[in-house]
Amino acid sequence: MKRYLIPLIIVALLFSIVIGALLWWRKNSKPVSNDTKTVDFLVVKGRGANQIGEALYDEGLIISPLAFKIYVQVSGKADQVQAGEFRISPSYSLTQVVDTLTKPPAELWVTIPEGLRREEIVERFIAGLEIEEAEGDVFRQEFLQATDADEGYLFPDTYLFPRTASATLVVSKMRSTFEAKIGEFEEDLKTSTLNLNEIVTLASIIERETGTDKERPVVAGILLNRLEIGMGLQADATVQYAVANTKCQMLNAKCKDWWPIILKDDLTINSPFNTYRFSGLPPAPIASPGISSLKAVVSPEETDYLYYLHDAEGGIHYAETLGGHNANIREYLGK
Repeated sequence: MKRYLIPLIIVALLFSIVIGALLWWRKNSKPVSNDTKTVDFLVVKGRGANQIGEALYDEGLIISPLAFKIYVQVSGKADQVQAGEFRISPSYSLTQVVDTLTKPPAELWVTIPEGLRREEIVERFIAGLEIEEAEGDVFRQEFLQATDADEGYLFPDTYLFPRTASATLVVSKMRSTFEAKIGEFEEDLKTSTLNLNEIVTLASIIERETGTDKERPVVAGILLNRLEIGMGLQADATVQYAVANTKCQMLNAKCKDWWPIILKDDLTINSPFNTYRFSGLPPAPIASPGISSLKAVVSPEETDYLYYLHDAEGGIHYAETLGGHNANIREYLGK
C-alpha cells in the first residue's frame, strides 16, 4: 500500500496545481467590469509585453498584467501586438483584449526622419497609414498641393494619425509641430542675422550635408563664413535638389532617387538652388531639418574654417584655406 501512497500524493498535488492554475486563470482573464464604453489605448513602438500589460492594468482594462504576459507568450501573440491606438472596453475578456491588440489599430504611428523633401514625406505617410493605391494617388496630390510653399516647414517627427486621416490634416499637424518646436528657442532667433526663411533654408542644407549633431554647429559656422565674404556655399545637397527638380515627376512623386549622385555637368545646372553657380542662399529650403540643424544655425560655432569634406567612413575634415582643403581631398579621398 505504501508504494502507491507517494505516486498518489504526487498525482493529487499535480491535480491541485492544475485546478489552482485554472481557477487563477478564470479569475484573472475575466472582464474588469460590465462597462461597455471604450477607452483609447495607445501602444507605443518598442514596448514589450510587460510594459503593455502594466499599461492595460493602469488603465483599468485588465485584471492582471501577469496573466496578460503569460497569455501572449503561450499563445505566440507577443510579436503580433501592433503599435498604434486601439479602442478597448473594460467589458472585454483578456483574450478579447489581446485579439484587439493584434488587429489593425484605429490609429497608426508614422515616423518621418530628418532631411526628407516633401515628395519623400508623402510616400512615408501613404505607406505608414496603409493607404490603398487609388486613394494614395489622391492623398499624394492633395499633400503636394497643400505643401507647395511648405518645404522645410514640415517638422520631422513620429506622428500618430487615424488611418483615415486626410492629407490636409497631416500637413496641418506637421506645420503646427514645426511652429511649436521653433518656438522653443524664440530668443535665439531674435539674435540671428538671418530671417526665419533663411534660417530654415540654411538648416535644411546642414541637415543634408552633415551626419552628426556634433559637426552641425561647425558646418553652420563655415557656411555662415562663406555667406559673409560672398563666397558660394557650394553645397552638393542643393545641386541634388535642383537636379531632382528637373528630372523627377513632381506631381506624383515617382522618382527613384530624390538625392542623386552629383556628376560634373550637374554643377552647371541653371537653377537658383545651384549654390556652385549662384552665391548666397537658395530661395527656399531643400528638405525638412531637424531640431539640431535649426539650433546649429541660430547658435553656430565660431570658426576660421571655410571648407569641409567627409571621408569614405563619414568622418569630417576641416580646412581654413583652399590649399588645406585640397590637401584633405588628396589625403582622405585619394583624388
